[in-house]
Amino acid sequence: MDNLLKDKNILLGITGGVALYKICDLIRKLKAEEANVKVILSSGAEEFARPVLFSSLSGNETFTNADFFKPTGRILHIELAKFPDLILIAPATASFLSKLATGQASELLLATLIASKAPTYIFPSMNTNMWEHPATQENIKKLKNYGYFIYEPSEGKLACQSVGKGRLPEIEEILETIKAHFIKKTLKGKKVLITGGPTREYIDEVRFITNDSSGKMAFYLAKNAYYRGAEVHLVWGLKDFPYVLPNLEYISSIPFPKIYFVRTTKEMFEISQRVFPECNIAIFASAPCDFRPKNIFKGKLKKTKSLTLELELTEDIAKTLGTNKRADQITIGFALEEPDKLETYAQIKKKEKNFDIIIANPLTTMGKETSDFIIFTSKDKLVFKDISKMQLAQFLFDFLGSYVQRGSSSK
Repeated sequence: MDNLLKDKNILLGITGGVALYKICDLIRKLKAEEANVKVILSSGAEEFARPVLFSSLSGNETFTNADFFKPTGRILHIELAKFPDLILIAPATASFLSKLATGQASELLLATLIASKAPTYIFPSMNTNMWEHPATQENIKKLKNYGYFIYEPSEGKLACQSVGKGRLPEIEEILETIKAHFIKKTLKGKKVLITGGPTREYIDEVRFITNDSSGKMAFYLAKNAYYRGAEVHLVWGLKDFPYVLPNLEYISSIPFPKIYFVRTTKEMFEISQRVFPECNIAIFASAPCDFRPKNIFKGKLKKTKSLTLELELTEDIAKTLGTNKRADQITIGFALEEPDKLETYAQIKKKEKNFDIIIANPLTTMGKETSDFIIFTSKDKLVFKDISKMQLAQFLFDFLGSYVQRGSSSK
């Protein structure tokens, strides 16, 4: 999701919590995304850090409560209120939430918030008991009713050494929440099925056949669909999910992606088959094994002699589901092949598996971040040279918007 924050005006309000040290990294990441960042410190935050730190990182003047009362002729809180495309408050203390909930404007940050109509995301951080206190929860309800987006704290070890809910979310999670804000929710109300990663076909209870698929393409597809408002069902063939996704349920009605961890092609097929009828779009981005041992040995085979395996075909997930789809469903597949056979094979596969769209990519794509890609519909051939999987996912969902509008005549 390139350039989402480029030239966006971000106003960052920092209050007096211990977690404010993490915000230095957030400012760096926002600047790396080419956002324009201005910082306001609450009076409490000034007790933890000097303004020069944040000015050095943001490249802009950092404002404090003292600036609120300078006789410069500027109405500073009104000026700052008009600046942002988005306001972030991180960390937000219980004290600050209480003041904002009661409409106080006694210092610069509070007055700016009350004067601004910009969307505002608040990331509370405090001791667990303070977070769970009825007064804090009542303030949270008020602020949500006022239109503020409240992102709940994480669980873990806190500065006070206790363990519980109250940690500031990881900076990458905050950054991804901001990015998701700037994406149009073109898939709100839609359900999207995505298969991703390799599968494993077991020889014995320890050893298995697999491939080098990283699952990155499927992750970027799931992320794009999720940020556009879809209900995402990701059938995932890797043991772990090592990626960061924000929980948009905190701030919207968009459900967090449902991730189904599977091992074998049969498991991937059974879950996909169960979910598929409910979905509007299905993208088969996984690399399931085409063959499996006909017989699985119990326990662990000893290395005593050579071994001959009899293999059988696994379930063809995309073909089975694609040939039984409804007219209103869109199916998308991938064709991984040697470069000289790529286009021919992709077109054959598109027809055999009844795909509306197929994305052809060479064998060198496996495990790589960038590659060449060709997108085929019945009427379009779109060629991309050396683009990232993230860029491809973004383009695909941009393209799907116009594709759906053009209707079945495009298929």
